[in-house]
Amino acid sequence: MITRRATLGLLAAATVLPSRALAVVAPPRSEIRDSLAKRFKDAGTAGTFVGYKVDDYLIIASDKDRSGEAQLPASTFKIPNSLIALELGVVQDADKDVFPWDGVKRPIEAWNKDHTLRSAIAVSAVPVYQEIARRIGEARMQKYVDMLDYGNRDIGGGIDQFWLTGALRIDPIEQIDFVDRLRRRALPIGQRSQDVVADILPVTKVGESVIRVKSGLLGAERGEPSLGWMVGWAEKGSAHTVFALNMDCREPGLIAQRMPLTQACLTDIGAI
Repeated sequence: MITRRATLGLLAAATVLPSRALAVVAPPRSEIRDSLAKRFKDAGTAGTFVGYKVDDYLIIASDKDRSGEAQLPASTFKIPNSLIALELGVVQDADKDVFPWDGVKRPIEAWNKDHTLRSAIAVSAVPVYQEIARRIGEARMQKYVDMLDYGNRDIGGGIDQFWLTGALRIDPIEQIDFVDRLRRRALPIGQRSQDVVADILPVTKVGESVIRVKSGLLGAERGEPSLGWMVGWAEKGSAHTVFALNMDCREPGLIAQRMPLTQACLTDIGAI
């Protein structure tokens, strides 16, 4: 039996990207496009973009180095956190279960209110997801992070901090692999949990295309941004492209550039 991990290992010799790839029957082709790397340089920062064109079994990346470098996932971990919460019944209804604001005033005003799971993921409310993680607990969290095969699977550093300042790491190729399994409803958990999370992911429409995406920003909860993520998939008719972008965001103006750069890269590869 060829397992997903075995497939990843076999691809190491066949691709210019790091020794990870996607759960597909045929090994995907891959290519590096310098024009994608230029997008980050022109924006005055460093970053990486990787797109997986599903129908073409084609991985297109801006580089072969940073695309394999593991980073803290920041708020992109809200995707698995939501899946685990729904699967365990910590959250039963994404629109009806309410997490009351604790009254602590935080620098991001949208966090200072009551939230449902849907509204919390829309504004990336860190305190809500920290409470969700505490309710899940360390033992169950570790079990499901292992089951989902998420990044390096290391939740050391505190049950409500491990994806923000702790030991968890994931690289762009691993992000794409995980998100693609969600897109295909191929994760080893119930379909309802996957359906709900796919439904609550923030949506951006570009012409006739739809982008389902979760952002992440290291240091956002402390007001000290350093690295930004955008992960998700784009739908152009029946064609899907799974993607991951990360970039240095130490200058405040770069935070708002994450989505425009993502859209530019998706446009460059014909995904939208």
